[in-house]
Amino acid sequence: MEEKYNENLIEYTGGCHCGKVGWNVLAPALLKVVRCNCSVCRMKMNDHVIVPENRFILLFGKDNLQTYTFNTHQARHLFCKNCGVQSFYRPRSNPGGVGFMPHCILSPDIQEIQLIQFDGKDWEKSYHEDKLIKSMSN
Repeated sequence: MEEKYNENLIEYTGGCHCGKVGWNVLAPALLKVVRCNCSVCRMKMNDHVIVPENRFILLFGKDNLQTYTFNTHQARHLFCKNCGVQSFYRPRSNPGGVGFMPHCILSPDIQEIQLIQFDGKDWEKSYHEDKLIKSMSN
């Protein structure tokens, strides 16, 4: 049985370093932060929280976003063309979700973080065995 990821929601505001990309997201007070060790996440320190797409609003900066894909081209890594910061992305594990970076939250609302390790080096096996991450966008 998959673990349900539903808690009290808080509105967070975030964006990139230069301020040309901004967003709001409704996410739990306890942020379950995924730390993946796949090649791109490891190199970018891509710790992220996954939420359903309908809880994420890109406020501005769509024209400042550049997309990077690799391997299966299912995950879409979006970053600011100006400063290079990736403050959110579209995860392979949750096609109906958005992964945002807690270190890009600009509002002072973070109450607690729980780190979840994901073995992205062996993505297929890890995703198949996963009980939490694949349900985060439900």
